[in-house]
Amino acid sequence: MPPAQYELSDPPSDAISAIKYAPESLQLLVASWDKNVYLYDTSESGGRLLRTYQHRVPVLDVCFGDDDGNAYTTGLDWDVRHLNLSTGEQAVLSSHTAGVKSLVYSLQHHLLISASWDSTLHIHHLRSNSSQPTSIVLPSKPFSISLTATKLVVAMASRALHIYDLASLASSTSSLPKTTDSQGGAAIPISVEPWQRRESSLKFMTRAVACMPNDAGYASSSIEGRVAVEWFDPSPESQARKYAFKCHRQTDQGIDVVYPVNALAFHPVHGTFASGGGDGFVALWDGVAKRRIRQYQRYASSVSAVAFSRDGKFLAVAISPGFEDGREGVGEGDIKVFIRELGPNEAKGKGMKQ
Repeated sequence: MPPAQYELSDPPSDAISAIKYAPESLQLLVASWDKNVYLYDTSESGGRLLRTYQHRVPVLDVCFGDDDGNAYTTGLDWDVRHLNLSTGEQAVLSSHTAGVKSLVYSLQHHLLISASWDSTLHIHHLRSNSSQPTSIVLPSKPFSISLTATKLVVAMASRALHIYDLASLASSTSSLPKTTDSQGGAAIPISVEPWQRRESSLKFMTRAVACMPNDAGYASSSIEGRVAVEWFDPSPESQARKYAFKCHRQTDQGIDVVYPVNALAFHPVHGTFASGGGDGFVALWDGVAKRRIRQYQRYASSVSAVAFSRDGKFLAVAISPGFEDGREGVGEGDIKVFIRELGPNEAKGKGMKQ
């Protein structure tokens, strides 16, 4: 019997911007352009919508905190918000000066990091009531961020990429006390030097970046149907291992049609990764062996986000119109979230012994 896949009931009514699994359960957060965040229980077939959290503007990203009861959201209102999933209460932690594209939480350092189109990062120390959020100026507009236990990767415009050491970042931003005028969400600007500055291996605009769970490196994707795999180790031997490959391309009447690679996510156990593209396909890859493990059936719309559960047994796939086919507007059935239960070896790398 093939592994089960089912569609979540009560999906959002507009494009899905992000999906994130809970750190302790199979609850799933979904952020949407319809100005809502949705919380689902995916532990049973069909799933169940637990609650909807209304926002003022389209929500661009969402993440969990230390546990299943706390989440954080960002959107086009420039704010970084704490969301109490039990009560629905929201609180503004800081305010950027443009839309906030990405948000990540470091469990090891209790840091919440937001990346905005105003070309800044905001660093929030969630365990400290006396520390004010800090702001770090970036050289270009950030498109995607991701982290490991020790590193933060920031992929930006102009092919710029910064890698920060999280311990250094935490210590550099932890000793600034709150000021009397900090109630408006203002962040204190500081200067922090990244651990590494790099130029992306991809020639075209970066769409997504995702870090390896073993803290060894990261993968990034572009609008031009390519994925690059790189390692943190700056030694010449390690850097010689980096590579990029073509994917999410379809041949139509003899013409190679190139689609953006919108989403990346690493499997938390096997270290393989999933990619989701504007062509409506999701593929699993072994980044070390440089091989595709498998490609799933084509979905009805562009794949906008993918996420693995904490134990790696489930893969969530969000589809939304990407308008790559020239259509305008959102049709019925275009926006859905699928939950796929993975077989024991379904996401295991090709280079590993079965």
